[in-house]
Amino acid sequence: MRLVAFDSCQQLVADLRKAAKASVGPYGLPGSEPMYPATAAMEGGTRTMADAAGQPATASGPAFSGTNVHEQGADEPDVIKTDGRRIVTISDGVLRVVDTATRRETGKVSLGVGRIGELQLLLSGDSALVLVPPSYGRPFLREKPALPSDGPRVLLVDLTGTPTVASTYRAEGTLIDARMTGSTARIVLRSTPRITFPDQPFAGAEDKRITANRAVINDAPDSAWLPRWEVTGRTGTTEGQVDCARVSRPAEYSGGTMVTVVTFDLARPELGSGDPVSVVADGDRVYATPDSLYLASDDRWRYDLFPGRRAAPDSQQTELFKFALAGNQPPTYRASGTVPGYLLNQYAMSEWDGHLRVATTDAATNRSAVRVLADRDGKLVQTGIADGLGNGEQIYSVRFVGDRGYVVTFRQTDPLYSLDLRDPAKPVVTGELKINGYSAHLQPVGENRLVGIGQEADDNGRTQGLQVSLFDVADPAHPKRLARYHLPQAYSHAEYDPHALLWWPATQLLVVPVESQGALALRVTDDLTLTDRLDQPALLRSLVVGTELWTLSKAGLRASDLSTLDQLAWVPLRG
Repeated sequence: MRLVAFDSCQQLVADLRKAAKASVGPYGLPGSEPMYPATAAMEGGTRTMADAAGQPATASGPAFSGTNVHEQGADEPDVIKTDGRRIVTISDGVLRVVDTATRRETGKVSLGVGRIGELQLLLSGDSALVLVPPSYGRPFLREKPALPSDGPRVLLVDLTGTPTVASTYRAEGTLIDARMTGSTARIVLRSTPRITFPDQPFAGAEDKRITANRAVINDAPDSAWLPRWEVTGRTGTTEGQVDCARVSRPAEYSGGTMVTVVTFDLARPELGSGDPVSVVADGDRVYATPDSLYLASDDRWRYDLFPGRRAAPDSQQTELFKFALAGNQPPTYRASGTVPGYLLNQYAMSEWDGHLRVATTDAATNRSAVRVLADRDGKLVQTGIADGLGNGEQIYSVRFVGDRGYVVTFRQTDPLYSLDLRDPAKPVVTGELKINGYSAHLQPVGENRLVGIGQEADDNGRTQGLQVSLFDVADPAHPKRLARYHLPQAYSHAEYDPHALLWWPATQLLVVPVESQGALALRVTDDLTLTDRLDQPALLRSLVVGTELWTLSKAGLRASDLSTLDQLAWVPLRG
């Protein structure tokens, strides 16, 4: 499979219309039909996993921890950021700046977005880029397509002096994810055609509903198929839509969704058009390094079948699209391919030494595998496979570290698999450790050490509370657990949002938030030692600036001495 461009706008509209008529269901197009809340929560929660991230002291400020990210040099949006001199965070639609030296709030600006969803930000120099989700969430049954006025927004905030919103970019659809390298941010959006299907009663034959919906697709104007955008700055407002020439397609697609990547340089005073680049696909996952960006799109739309739709394939698969990144330029398409099964999250992908490693689970057989792919003449081609991981189980976490990989599967016990990936043609499972419970997140904590954040479980697989495990993986054939910390009847949101986890190598400090209980401060050596319990309710994030530990909750920021964890200051974030 490879991406190709459309020959003309006329061909784009005709092909998308044809595909949409083939895939439409009684309630709308794939991607605009309802997603069950449990699935939506899982997808939103498992999209990130943490890596040790930190910045050394500079002439302009002390050493500090950055957001825990998958790949160094590819920053990820979060609710709080620091550059060592200041902390920037968002709560209740207000962006606030806190000076780390005086431990005081020095500025704030209302973003004018109300209290909708979770706002996240990226920080570069004196600019913050705020990502605002759509005001309606994901489209549901028969809801009218989003206009730029209520779709996702990107705000450029100037932090010099009093913070001000310098520019606003409005788009259509939903916000998938973003990455930033240097001062260049790339935002991934997903949209559906601007088609309103008839408000038919729920009762009635599905084939008749599909026939009516196909008639609506047939009559939709040509302008309905391309995503629109609008940008407002100091000089006024500019509107536009994605250029037909910047849209690519795989061999098969539903016609119901389009993924668009927009690019912004935070070093510039205002946002522009974003130079949008689009792919006719779903784009459920985003993975990036400083040089590459990958979109992963599963093919659930093929299974969401109703009478009259095309036949389902024999097995589920995931489409992968690779783009090259350079400077502040928009991404350039390089290659694409498919792998059987589905991905847990972005950490199921990893680029190393010119190859992409991908861990997937086949939902039909509950068999998992790690595949190695190479970019050859525009195709992502499999060069090797390690198969048969956790037969009858599903992947719960993945971590690739250099030329080695680690996969956790679970049903009643937690096999931790160790893989040797040095030879792209012959990836091999070298060892396995079976313990009760599971790790939902694997965190490197020094050479040949991993920490697992997850749940303890009994012999029948019933969870028993938060479990933090320390693994020694020095011997690939015999991974072993050195220590564990168990907190009964508790869980951590770092299990599904590992941005919440802090690992600070300089003092071997691991801060694990505990739902409704503050956080655990653990010292990691050859053991896990509880040094303190932070009693800040609803703790969301932890970061280090110099010799201080800063912890964020909805109520405010707390500064503590990094050595003693004694409170030094409290900065409220309300009012």
